[in-house]
Amino acid sequence: MSAIKRISSGGEFEGKVGYCRAVVAGGWVHVSGTVGQGSGVVDQCRSALDVIGKALDEVGAGFADVVRVTYMLPDRTDFEPCWPVLSEVFGANPPAATMIECGLIDPKYRIEIEVTALLPQ
Repeated sequence: MSAIKRISSGGEFEGKVGYCRAVVAGGWVHVSGTVGQGSGVVDQCRSALDVIGKALDEVGAGFADVVRVTYMLPDRTDFEPCWPVLSEVFGANPPAATMIECGLIDPKYRIEIEVTALLPQ
């Protein structure tokens, strides 16, 4: 039986809602939906990816190990401006991906990103 490791980033909603940034279990890294800081969707996208990257790094994984990514945006037209950032991060190792148009926890957030990665052997 494998151990479960929980990673906290200290985000404001982790304690309020009762979740952690990432959970490592069974060789997988499950990173919670992550919003970023900034005034526009591209800045928030970069910021969210930075938080996700730190969580992956903490367990010895990286963006090349991501097998699935889900993007959630309140306005689907905000997704295209993020494509160059996403291509830069995932381009050489593209994961399976889904984009969902939905409401987020606070209207100031323009994008939320969730990933699942396979721990490197």
